[in-house]
Amino acid sequence: MTGLSACVVAPDQSHSADGLVMVAPPAPQVEVMGTPPEAGYVWIGGYWNWVGGRHQWVQGHWVAPRVGYHWVPAEWVRQGDGWRLRRGHWQRR
Repeated sequence: MTGLSACVVAPDQSHSADGLVMVAPPAPQVEVMGTPPEAGYVWIGGYWNWVGGRHQWVQGHWVAPRVGYHWVPAEWVRQGDGWRLRRGHWQRR
């Protein structure tokens, strides 16, 4: 006799297919910037990313500057009932 088993998988409703996250990000973590590796380096602050159905902290780090650009930090923006991550990026001055 063969037994049958059933597995029910509930869909993850913490975010939508278009990237809208229904869980507010935690407060930013306090980071120690330390000394830049070279004069003029730019600090890219850490941020909460959405990975595997939860917020995961991405550590800040130093990077070489880009001439003619400035760094725009990542930020979570409220959108309706959820949140959307605007990733950090270099923007022309």
